[in-house]
Amino acid sequence: MFITFEGVDGSGKSTQARLLADRLRAEGRDVVDTREPGGTEIGERIRDILLGSDHMAPWAEASLFSAARAQLVDEVIRPALARGADVVCDRYLDSSLAYQGLARGLGVERVLEVNLTVTGSLLPDRTFLLLVPGEVAARRRGRSPDRIEREGDEFAAEVDRAYREIAEIFSQRMVVLDGTEAPEKLAEEIHGHVRNLP
Repeated sequence: MFITFEGVDGSGKSTQARLLADRLRAEGRDVVDTREPGGTEIGERIRDILLGSDHMAPWAEASLFSAARAQLVDEVIRPALARGADVVCDRYLDSSLAYQGLARGLGVERVLEVNLTVTGSLLPDRTFLLLVPGEVAARRRGRSPDRIEREGDEFAAEVDRAYREIAEIFSQRMVVLDGTEAPEKLAEEIHGHVRNLP
């Protein structure tokens, strides 16, 4: 299985990705958990550029995310799936569709085309989108915001709207969840969805 988690920063997606990976391992499954951008040496270096820079043109940002993703798919995700492992990823291409495609105005179709090209059209079996009110996400975020987090509440609201639109476009693959639920309850719900995957 290839499972991804999406949501604005502070939505709880990283926590749920970790909980699912731990649960699957406890069941005796071979699990690879990873994150975007990052998960490889090249990806982590790109992450530092993406999140540590002061300003970045939208297409430069989109291109760097897709470059890190291409490396992650080639080096980590495809080999894991080929050997029969489950892959749990904190963010994947839906992040680019929401952040760059819609919130930055580059266009979902254009950003999707780039990402399908660089990943060999690899899509997750299931994507969990955690939605939370803006004030909840802001409260949960760390005290050392990265470049994208520093763009403030208005941009975060744009990303939230974008994610909701993406969820409608890809409704067969995406499961929308209330990120304000207790983490343990959410984890149970997510595990139930995963258990029912073919």
